[in-house]
Amino acid sequence: MMGPSGAGKDSLLGFARERVGARVMFAHRYITRAVADGENHIALTHDEFATRLSYGLFAMHWESLGLRYGIGIELDAWLARGMPVVVNGSRQHAELALERYPDAQFVHIDATTSVLASRLARRGREDARQIEARLARRPAFGLPSQARVVTIDNSGMLADAGTQFLDVLSQASCA
Repeated sequence: MMGPSGAGKDSLLGFARERVGARVMFAHRYITRAVADGENHIALTHDEFATRLSYGLFAMHWESLGLRYGIGIELDAWLARGMPVVVNGSRQHAELALERYPDAQFVHIDATTSVLASRLARRGREDARQIEARLARRPAFGLPSQARVVTIDNSGMLADAGTQFLDVLSQASCA
């Protein structure tokens, strides 16, 4: 799963997690940022992150806007046992993820610019000028040509986008 900040990825993950139980594994994200309201990740200091990285404890890792993100190696153990796994990843990391996991299916979560701006403002991590700059530098969404991708518009009701996401998970679980 990937998409811009404010698209509602964490909300969709929570929606799905409540409904699929243990049939799908949701990978932990390790981030060098304190946990905020509605976000499900494990907060690490920069030193803790560097130590885990040096011991090879991340299946994937990347940096964005001064923060470090990692997905733990438990991802590989779950996949080896045939479990479907959802990762809250990064568009900038998609090509490397596809190299490591060629059967991956990408779910792009998006929302209109006005919805993104409103959600980012409510989140309170950035002021209005920073939000405007973030939205202005929003990169075009692109993935390698061989990538399988589904796009879900989460501009409206969470239940609508959530149902679409559950359909994707259901298809992946049956594959």
